[in-house]
Amino acid sequence: MFLELDKKDQNKIAIIDSEGNQCSYGQILEFASQFYAVIHKRTLIFILNDNSAGAAIGYLGAVSSHVVPLMLGASMDKELMERLIAIYQPEYIWKPAYMADQRESVLFKKYQYILVSAGSKGYPLYNELSLLLTTSGSTGSPKLVRHSYANLEAQAKNISTFFDLDGTERPILDLPINYTYGLSVMNSHLYSGAAVLLTSMNVLDPRYWTFLKEQEATTFTNVPYSYEILKKLRVFQMDIPHLKTFTQGGGKLSEKLHQEFAEYAQKTGRKFIVTYGQTEGSARMAYLPAEYAVEKCGSIGKAIPNGRLYIVDERGKEITEPDVIGEMVYQGPNVTLGYAETGADLALGDEKHGILYTGDMAKKDADGFFYIAGRKKRFLKLCGYRIGLDECENMIKTAFDTECACVGNDECMKIYVTIQGEHEKIRQYISNKLTINSSVFQICYINKIPRNEAGKILYNQL
Repeated sequence: MFLELDKKDQNKIAIIDSEGNQCSYGQILEFASQFYAVIHKRTLIFILNDNSAGAAIGYLGAVSSHVVPLMLGASMDKELMERLIAIYQPEYIWKPAYMADQRESVLFKKYQYILVSAGSKGYPLYNELSLLLTTSGSTGSPKLVRHSYANLEAQAKNISTFFDLDGTERPILDLPINYTYGLSVMNSHLYSGAAVLLTSMNVLDPRYWTFLKEQEATTFTNVPYSYEILKKLRVFQMDIPHLKTFTQGGGKLSEKLHQEFAEYAQKTGRKFIVTYGQTEGSARMAYLPAEYAVEKCGSIGKAIPNGRLYIVDERGKEITEPDVIGEMVYQGPNVTLGYAETGADLALGDEKHGILYTGDMAKKDADGFFYIAGRKKRFLKLCGYRIGLDECENMIKTAFDTECACVGNDECMKIYVTIQGEHEKIRQYISNKLTINSSVFQICYINKIPRNEAGKILYNQL
């Protein structure tokens, strides 16, 4: 069965949410049976997630029953939701009860969630298609990533192995489970027989910390932006004795912050583990073991078990020399089937065959550890020099303690910051660092950097 849920202690609690709901491994199996009894066939379902037990059990019940879910945020823009429904024609929708429409007939209800008919018959589905997720950072595109059952199982087993997970773990999860990173945390911990603590609150909410402490959370997993907030909240001085592991993914953490958290973990007997992944790789594809967190600061580590990472040049030839930048490629059983942009694409088979060109530029050191230089498309050529926008962001954030987002073209780089009065200092700083004339840099003040629900910067809004 999916994630070997049937082999777990059926009386043990699997999911606890911050609204007071919980369900055991046995109740997940019972729900899956009830769920399929209503749907009674393999079809497409939209699941609108609010990071609750109802959303989680709907996903688990669907995949366990070979019903294919498209995971979406419950707060998604209504117009985009209607567009996705029109394109993919789901037969059912599983959504929070508070989103009920009086015109709808409720077919099934559990854990404050309802199953309703979407009024479509759906498209044919590839027999190995298990899950659909929106592409990372997508807010208006109908482009989906197609996962197989083997992808999800490989991802859960691999993460469980390199994190050495067992049934005593209690990860707190505020990352949305419709986001590949959040979903991978839930899958891997349930595969290990752990109890997952779900919440829609974030670290700025005092109730988040109450939930974390009362439930004795053992693991904190999040993206760079949340780690920046943790530092400002003075997490290093907090009394959180049960929290033994900090893991980070979803983008590159600044080296300064990486160093600070690695040293904090080392001094307090905790683990700090940096990971790297993409939706197209069923979440994580590389990790930096905790014992190297200080020594290899800034690195994403090496490939996860049963995977391979390597770097290629512009002609696709593998680069074997150390410290040479090229595009990073991943090979492994967690590489997804490909994309879907129309309903008919749901019948497509495996188009990637286990190989993923990540679009990330990286280098490998003499010890085989990988370092991300930036996105392949996140480079400009200013005054004849190839400049990485991500690298510039990290330099400015570190030097000026500000949020920062860089965009632009080959004539001008726009640098958005959330501090005022430092524009000329920032312009001169980046000019000196890159040895490029300051006239090509435009500094812009913005009250808040736009981000999606996973904390990633929405560059298209800038």
